[in-house]
Amino acid sequence: MRRFVLLWPLLALISACSTNPVEYQLVWSDEFDGPAGAAPSAENWRYDVGTDWGNQQLEFDTDRRSNSALDGAGRLVITARREDFNGRAFTSARLTTAGKREFTYGRFEARMRLPSGQGLWPAFWLLGADIATVGWPQTGEIDIMEYRGQEPNVNHGSLHGPGYSGGRAITRRYTLPSGTFDTEFHTFRVDWERRQIRFYVDDVLFHRVNADDVPGQWVYNHPFYIILNVAVGGTFVGPVGANTTFPQQLVVDWVRVYQEKN
Repeated sequence: MRRFVLLWPLLALISACSTNPVEYQLVWSDEFDGPAGAAPSAENWRYDVGTDWGNQQLEFDTDRRSNSALDGAGRLVITARREDFNGRAFTSARLTTAGKREFTYGRFEARMRLPSGQGLWPAFWLLGADIATVGWPQTGEIDIMEYRGQEPNVNHGSLHGPGYSGGRAITRRYTLPSGTFDTEFHTFRVDWERRQIRFYVDDVLFHRVNADDVPGQWVYNHPFYIILNVAVGGTFVGPVGANTTFPQQLVVDWVRVYQEKN
């Protein structure tokens, strides 16, 4: 009995510590303040200009204001257009924080309204900052919001790494209980810790992956950067539908990154 009494305070302390929620503090955000038609902050964002990106996408991504600009009401608008440009039939934009804002661990979230229509492929995701040296999927990829325009009430949360990439990604679908992602704003989020990543829509947890769950190497212990883009066509969504109208817009209210206190 004496041995139990001596151990009880220690066991209680361990239990309390293990159940305490993680406290986060805001470390970076972009609220997209600025005049209508302005470019997003050059301190935060750069552009990937080009096409395909290894996914058979149909658009040419540009740095033009017609494809990405602030709306003057605190939002970033990425616009996919049907137009002939550099040999492609569509244009759009792909913005990244590579080399500007890179993070290891934390809570990443964005409030967005998504486009809709067969063949549209918007995404909010994280990519390993060492991709130029180790390649993909060794660098790791965290898809916070990945969406098929033909399924306007479904979001996909996924991890891609060595041994579990492309069609073998560790993924799960979240279906809205009502409504669609193209009619209202919703918040998409991951909580990324050293050995666990959790996916949320509107604060609803729908996917949890532990380091021991993946059938390959856990490659999420180094800096990643943020990407926002709208692809047109490609392997994930298929061809553009005959009834898909253009222009189509991904409207981003804000992007925020939190990390643990201390």
